[in-house]
Amino acid sequence: TITSLGNTSATVEYLVIGGGGAGATGGQAGGGGAGGYRTATGLVVEETNYVITVGAGGVGDDNKGNSGENSVFHSITSAGGGGSGNSASYPVSPSDATGLAGGSGGGSGRLGGTGDLPGGAGNTPSTSPSQGNAGGNTGSHSSPYSGSGGGGSGAVGATGGASVGNGGAGTDSSITGTSVPYAGGGGGGVQAVYGSSGTASHGGGAGHTSSPVSGTANTGGGGGGRGQPAPEGGSPNIGGSGGKGVVIIRYRFQA
Repeated sequence: TITSLGNTSATVEYLVIGGGGAGATGGQAGGGGAGGYRTATGLVVEETNYVITVGAGGVGDDNKGNSGENSVFHSITSAGGGGSGNSASYPVSPSDATGLAGGSGGGSGRLGGTGDLPGGAGNTPSTSPSQGNAGGNTGSHSSPYSGSGGGGSGAVGATGGASVGNGGAGTDSSITGTSVPYAGGGGGGVQAVYGSSGTASHGGGAGHTSSPVSGTANTGGGGGGRGQPAPEGGSPNIGGSGGKGVVIIRYRFQA
């Protein structure tokens, strides 16, 4: 609620971040995409009430990760991050291994026995400046057979397959007066016998063989993808959930 505009300026600075996408479950699942990241100064406001929506993070599932929800302030909408793809065996369900589009896209899971699969598109729907980046693609079908990283506001998720799928980096913001990391993508999962799962930063959750890390609340970070414990078949733990988004408004107060 804005009751007075003061005597100098009718503008505010804002940071609006959507809820992060969840990581998927599977032997080598992708990481969830970060929520869309939108910030600027000079947004004109009026003496009125504004409805503010803070997007929830996507919930981890036993299949593909669920996408996050949108965050909204004024005319600004930041899209939820895309859920990630799980690992699947060709030709049964390649669509299940494909990451979903969002503010930043979810990483693709490993699809056994075939070539590349795309990560989810970022900056969806399109904004200028861009609100995020794409999730990583699956790469070659060779060790460590990693799921791909989810996209972050600052970088595309890393390609999985023969390389570990780390989550895309997010962005630091000092709108609160202190530098805080936001909107990092989740790391992809790797089967335990092949090594460590993908890492993450800026509020994204790391992948893990049995207990993927969820995105950090109020950062819009993507959830980590689940790998496969050793011996194969172990824990049924699901992918990490996405972190809740955030809306921050900064203004100059003058009586």
